[in-house]
Amino acid sequence: MTDTTEKAARPKEAAPAATTARPRAPRGLRLRRSLTPWLFLAAPLVLLITFTYAPVANMVAYSFTDWDGVSPELSYTGAENYVELFTRPELFEVFFVSGYYLAASVVQIALALYFATVLSFNVRFRNFFKGVLFFPYLINGVAIGFVFLYFFQDGGTLDSVLSLLGVHSDRAWLGTPESANVSLAGVSVWRYTGLNFVLFLGAIQSIPGELYEAAELDGATRWHQFRYIIAPGIRPVLSLTVILSVSGSLSAFEVPFIMTGGATGTETFVIQTVKLAFRFNKTGLASAAAIVLLLIILAVTWVQRRLVPDDKVDLV
Repeated sequence: MTDTTEKAARPKEAAPAATTARPRAPRGLRLRRSLTPWLFLAAPLVLLITFTYAPVANMVAYSFTDWDGVSPELSYTGAENYVELFTRPELFEVFFVSGYYLAASVVQIALALYFATVLSFNVRFRNFFKGVLFFPYLINGVAIGFVFLYFFQDGGTLDSVLSLLGVHSDRAWLGTPESANVSLAGVSVWRYTGLNFVLFLGAIQSIPGELYEAAELDGATRWHQFRYIIAPGIRPVLSLTVILSVSGSLSAFEVPFIMTGGATGTETFVIQTVKLAFRFNKTGLASAAAIVLLLIILAVTWVQRRLVPDDKVDLV
């Protein structure tokens, strides 16, 4: 009886911990698991290297030669092409044309942000207006160039609409550098506002709805909601659109090339580079110009990222 009581009173000894370590996978299986992601990435990487990095490497090599783009022979000239670029001011004067597109990018970002903010709330026919705003971005750039070429020509669509409104204008919209560049910049606003609009709309809709409800309970107006909720919440996307707008302004090509061919003071840096390569057969100099443009875009992007770092936004 005493032994039974002592056994009952004695605390239970802890059972030894069971070892649950799983056996290590065979070496062949581990090797296959590590190689599987690379098998899926193989095709995209091959295409990326073949059609992006290899041409860029060739372009860098051509920029140090006097190749004309046709002859199988080319001779090394060192940094002569870069010296010519930086010692001929007329080759960089075309960057002033980019100022029109930079101003247009400010307008299109402002319009896209306004429409994205308005259409993110309950508005009648908002899906219809979303489609209308995004539709121009889906049209091919060549088609846009031809459409607006007839739109701005003398006696064209724009003059006809103005005459219906009682405004009779004999202005040649593409006849002077100022009016031509303003017209072309306006085309870029019409075309790219939809892209920025979709980016802003997606960012705004990713903000939790509870924040809007809490703001409305506190009596916040739409302006206060935009200032304290929407604007901070879309800051990373706004930074991205600024980068895209600046790089697009510096490398504008399709629409001005089709509508004016670079005439009447509308020649951009890319149009000039294309002419150097294919009209004057100076592929080496054109390659150097393309490299300079790439470096300028990278430098502007780096400065922008340093001034506006992409910090994580916490609205809660």
